Amino acid sequence: MTITFYRLEGCPFCEDVLARLEELDVPFDSVRVEGLHSERDTVKAVTGQRQVPAIVDDAYGVSMSQSVRIIEYLETTYGDADPTGAVDG
Repeated sequence: MTITFYRLEGCPFCEDVLARLEELDVPFDSVRVEGLHSERDTVKAVTGQRQVPAIVDDAYGVSMSQSVRIIEYLETTYGDADPTGAVDG
């Protein structure tokens, strides 16, 4: 399964999420959304908001927006770090 990534052309927050998806080598489908906030019904239908960036991760039943939250989620879920927070040693 892949993540669906909703983004807006030229959005720096979206570019941050895109860079992290690529760094972690997470497969994703990219969906470009309308520039007008009121026209982002596609995003609202899946996340409950019209804010981008947004992701839907069907593998874990997660949908969220806000770049900082998304990046933290990606690092915890798909990064090399132990998601339980356990420390080796």
